[in-house]
Amino acid sequence: MPLTHLSEDEQLFRDTVRRFAKEQIAPLVRGMDEAACLDKALLRQLFELGLMGIEIPEEYGGQGGNFFQCVLAIEELSAVDPAVGVVADVQNTIVNNAIIRWGTDAQKSRYLTRLAADTVGAYALSEAGSGSDAFALSTTARDAGDHFELNGRKLWISNAMEAGLFVLFANANPAAGYKGITAFLVERGFGGFQVGKKEDKLGIRASSTCELILDSCRVPKENVLGEVGKGYKIAIETLNEGRIAIGSQMVGLAQGALDHAVKYAKQRKQFGQPISMFQAVQFDLARMATELEAARLLVYNSARLRDAGLPFVKEAAMAKYFASEAAEKIASKSIEIHGGVGVTKDYPVEKLWRDSKIGRIYEGTSNIQLMTIAKKLLG
Repeated sequence: MPLTHLSEDEQLFRDTVRRFAKEQIAPLVRGMDEAACLDKALLRQLFELGLMGIEIPEEYGGQGGNFFQCVLAIEELSAVDPAVGVVADVQNTIVNNAIIRWGTDAQKSRYLTRLAADTVGAYALSEAGSGSDAFALSTTARDAGDHFELNGRKLWISNAMEAGLFVLFANANPAAGYKGITAFLVERGFGGFQVGKKEDKLGIRASSTCELILDSCRVPKENVLGEVGKGYKIAIETLNEGRIAIGSQMVGLAQGALDHAVKYAKQRKQFGQPISMFQAVQFDLARMATELEAARLLVYNSARLRDAGLPFVKEAAMAKYFASEAAEKIASKSIEIHGGVGVTKDYPVEKLWRDSKIGRIYEGTSNIQLMTIAKKLLG
């Protein structure tokens, strides 16, 4: 059975998200991109449809679904707007996932119910000097008795403008290096916490990316996620899973770019016939479709492995690496098939190309993925 085969329930779920994306998101894409802002009514709809709490257990108001459903949802959202896809990605595969796996019963009751209903989550690991070298972070957490006091700055934090809850990493024992890193659940309203500058980005513009400022931010001890000094484990494992979701975002983006290219090639006429009749265009489309299918197989395989409780780190890195590279090439080729109109904002493919560039960078660059794959191969 091919890896792209879906069960009846999975097909129904995918088709529901696809219909929502085409009917509700598509008319808003250009406006959100130009305004660099997510439509608030659309965000409410994402919650109402349960797309912000797919894996959250039903007892906390979520859908009680699985990781593969998250992948399907992100793919379908991203085929229309990858910026919306990444909003759901961060929420489901990183923030919700981290609390489901490492949260206490009290934390789950307090936060999963909110994340399923109306609260956006963000994941705050990166800093100015801490990107690919994720554990070089300088944000500190000082034990102050009944609470921790956090000081530092975070950069490039997705969903930050809308988020009400942040899974935030700080070092509670800098002398211990990465073994001092601790994960905290930081609410937006905590004293000493501030969302700072919003980045003006090339792509996925409707998805906010901001700095966070922690100036003696007071975080209760009961808001430590997992154990003090074990935050590095949470970071590694959530990012491994998040990379599969970025792969699905890139697969959706590539599918959207291919669909637009096929449609335009059938409509555009040159030398008395549609350009789809020219073998050169046909070969371009065939290569695009082949790379897309290969990327989808890699993503689905890693997601199925994750849900089955089997090792998936190498496969996740392969999926993220290949899908992000393929998406950029497919989006670029789609622009070429559109010709001159492809670089105008009257057609959607220039946006998909802009959106594709981040895929090779965030949640682990392509070089980091290659290092991970090589490490697994070499033992």
